[in-house]
Amino acid sequence: RADIKMQYKQLYVWNLKLSDAGIYTCEYGTHKVHTSLHIFKLTISLDGHFLQNEVPELILIQNSSSPLPTLSITLFDSNNNRVTPQLQNKSRQKYTVNLKKLETVDSGTWVCQVHSDSPLINQNISFAVKVLGFQNPDLERKYATVDSTVILSWHLNSQKIKWQEGFTGQLNWKQQESAKSHELLDFNVTAQGQLHETKKSNNLLFEIPERKPESTIEVKLPKVHFNHSGQYQCQLAYQGRHAQSKIELVVMKVSANPAGPLSRGANMTLTCQVSGPLAPNAYLSWERVNGTKMDIKNSKQREVKLEVNISAAGLWSCHLIEDSDRKISFHYHVEEAPVWISYVIIGASIGGSLLAFALGCLCIISGISWQRRRQRAKRMAQARQHLLENKTCQCQQ
Repeated sequence: RADIKMQYKQLYVWNLKLSDAGIYTCEYGTHKVHTSLHIFKLTISLDGHFLQNEVPELILIQNSSSPLPTLSITLFDSNNNRVTPQLQNKSRQKYTVNLKKLETVDSGTWVCQVHSDSPLINQNISFAVKVLGFQNPDLERKYATVDSTVILSWHLNSQKIKWQEGFTGQLNWKQQESAKSHELLDFNVTAQGQLHETKKSNNLLFEIPERKPESTIEVKLPKVHFNHSGQYQCQLAYQGRHAQSKIELVVMKVSANPAGPLSRGANMTLTCQVSGPLAPNAYLSWERVNGTKMDIKNSKQREVKLEVNISAAGLWSCHLIEDSDRKISFHYHVEEAPVWISYVIIGASIGGSLLAFALGCLCIISGISWQRRRQRAKRMAQARQHLLENKTCQCQQ
């Protein structure tokens, strides 16, 4: 591991080890020159390959022939931002520090800056950090209306950091945190670094889009149902470790009672409902398009159901509003019943009332007639009884 360049009076040593530290002497005739070689060894846990939210451990070891100096260590991440490590163990020879939880944006070349005043040391040691994970927000919410089409996407950074090593993963869905989880698909990376996906479940009608960016996991719901809402969790695994990302799908539906056209003078109840849960600063709002402020009704924050009683036909819209931003809207057209239908309804009501009155009168007349017949029959029976009693008395005389 060493070679002497006589022309330049130089000694080349490669693949340095900690044991190579010490004092090197060059003798030329009666002249002697001493050079002290100080060696640092920097190692990072997991060989620099991490999943997001993992905490790396950094170990710096030094060796020299002279008494070991006290070092100060400064770290800079891939964006040249200074990182304050948590010092875990420190001795003259070995320094062990823990870094922060890593995110996908931390991938790149880091620098460990080593400094000492006596002897004077200013050494920059670079090392590579690769963080495999999702570029999605920690908890993403996606909104959809019933019968619409929605695509849920998870973006991995494996292509961006040129991660060619094998990892596997799966996509699960459940309606609530405590509900049973259903595996929708699993995936793995091929030898060429391409993602390969396999559909696992037929419990939910979904598709795997063919055209999509590299390192993207997608599921397509061609026709969303209200019970398709819930948590969709994409999980990847690498060497027994896991990272995951969730998308909360919130679905909105609207119903009317009674259903059908709205007659003049009649009322209708429109109900807007979302599967929830909503963000703390989110609420529902009903409004009539091109209507007045009187046609607007808002729910309380985080309420997942809002009803409005209307008497005017037209286009009504239910909005889900979060931080003054309309996340989703459902438009419901209330048709006005034709005039002749109103007349038919009024006529039917009047006719029904007259028929009920006539039936009532007929019942009263029938009742009176029946009562009179009953009284007449009763008087005749009493008269016959009276005559019979008189005849009996005459026979006795």
